[in-house]
Amino acid sequence: MSILFPSGRSARRLTGFGHRLGIVAVTLLGLLAMTFFIGRVMPLDPVLSIVGSDADQSTYDQVFHQLGLDQPLYMQFAYYLRDLLHGDLGRALLSGNAVTADIARVFPATIELATIAILFGTCVGVPLGVFAATRKGRLGDQVVRVISLCGYSVPVFWFGMMGLIIFYAWLGWAGGAGRVDLAYDGLVQSRTGLLLIDAALAGEWEVFQSAIRHITLPACILGLHSMAYIARMTRSFMLNQLNQEYIITARVKGLSEFEVVWRHAFRNILVQLLTIVALAYGSLLEGAVLIETVFAWPGFGSYLTSSLLLGDMNAVMGCVLLIGIIFVTLNLVADALYQVFDPRTR
Repeated sequence: MSILFPSGRSARRLTGFGHRLGIVAVTLLGLLAMTFFIGRVMPLDPVLSIVGSDADQSTYDQVFHQLGLDQPLYMQFAYYLRDLLHGDLGRALLSGNAVTADIARVFPATIELATIAILFGTCVGVPLGVFAATRKGRLGDQVVRVISLCGYSVPVFWFGMMGLIIFYAWLGWAGGAGRVDLAYDGLVQSRTGLLLIDAALAGEWEVFQSAIRHITLPACILGLHSMAYIARMTRSFMLNQLNQEYIITARVKGLSEFEVVWRHAFRNILVQLLTIVALAYGSLLEGAVLIETVFAWPGFGSYLTSSLLLGDMNAVMGCVLLIGIIFVTLNLVADALYQVFDPRTR
């Protein structure tokens, strides 16, 4: 009977799960509807992108009808949702391939770039935030706050261009455009889509080194924004904890400053930091457009930019849907981690 009629706690969990699932569905539906209708009123003609400006009127009308643009907007959106429920995102005008195949091809490059960027941002931002909090109002705190302000406010494309000029053109430390030198392009068979992993699995260490040289600079520049954000939030969280009574008690007991800061105060901000890092990672995945453009990185951002300029709404809608799913998933993961690491939220 307990299986058919769950207990009160189980029923509440099921209800909560259903409520979250409903919110997710409504959020994604609203995101798709907004993107779809904005895309349809943009001054871009996808038909001309296909047939060209020299096509005659009959060819134009035929393609116009094939794309369903002669239907009312609500009917076009209904047809799109119908196809979406069957896993069909349509075909991209740019490549002629299925949008799902194009996204599966370009997205691993962005995952690789954003993952290294968030590792850089977290490994640098968290210690900087703790350092600033323990030196509140002093020179170290002011320096970290200036660094965070610059990383958060200076446009990332400016950092990208300056990085190319200094570290590639002048010093020669970094690789140029793309994921690997042209001499190594295509030497490694794509298994995971992550070039570093594929090169390591194939034992192509020269390709691996070339990929490291190419990805380090754009990843670090992309991670500057998340580093600044994580450092600021870490400082804020740590300042709140360092003013608590249990910290005073720990110091009175004679604990070292390292134990007070890292074993007591820092442990109590881990749950909050998990959410910050998760959301920062999602922002990197969908916000790599400018860096990928500057460094000619063949990833998700470049694909989305090209699709927007071409007026390819099938590709744009697929990209927007993926971005929405990423953010929703990361939010759900962060909520789950909250419950795992903080029993008070259960």
